[in-house]
Amino acid sequence: MAKLGKRTRAAREAFAGKDNVSVEEAVALVKGNANAKFDETVEIAMCLGVDPRHADQMVRGVVGLPNGTGKDVRVAVFARGPKADEAKEAGADIVGAEDLMETVQGGKIEFDRCIATPDMMPIVGRLGKVLGPRNLMPNPKVGTVTMDVADAVKAAKGGEVQFKVEKAGVVHAGVGKASFDEAKLVENVRAFIGAVQKAKPSGSKGTYVKKISLSSTMGPGVSIDVATAGEG
Repeated sequence: MAKLGKRTRAAREAFAGKDNVSVEEAVALVKGNANAKFDETVEIAMCLGVDPRHADQMVRGVVGLPNGTGKDVRVAVFARGPKADEAKEAGADIVGAEDLMETVQGGKIEFDRCIATPDMMPIVGRLGKVLGPRNLMPNPKVGTVTMDVADAVKAAKGGEVQFKVEKAGVVHAGVGKASFDEAKLVENVRAFIGAVQKAKPSGSKGTYVKKISLSSTMGPGVSIDVATAGEG
């Protein structure tokens, strides 16, 4: 069995016996034990009682975190003409059409969010097998297929987070950095939980949110009390 380092042992000891705590206590624990040499991301994972193989149990959506993510989001936009100019002026990192499609097909994906105008979807559609598994495929349901590319770019840059349930019924996302003030992290965590709760699909039966865990990039996780998670 591998020997645990001092930092890992200390973190595990701090988390020992701490289960189903409040959002505030979870944030304090995670933030207080994020001691890596870089600014760790605070990550949330929610285990849901859904089977995403059924269309009426798919959970996906978008939420604007009130205090941002602390991450520099690289945005690519598929657009032509004036819309391409709007995207560039709004701060998009990459803008193109067929040329961008060829770049992506070649395996070069240097962006974290992909936005497209509706007329570009026949081109973007060819990239489904590449962008889909990375959760980068533009979708009108989360505002990434739109004529209002400027607002979409600004939202992506300003702390908007997309979420989509995985095969195992888990939704996860980064909700800030360990360097954030505790109160700001609490706000972000509650905003994300609230958005997932509101995205409950019509086909969900029984318990919708089964478990919520919070952790930092290099630290252990702590479970949050589901009953009070959305309060505040």
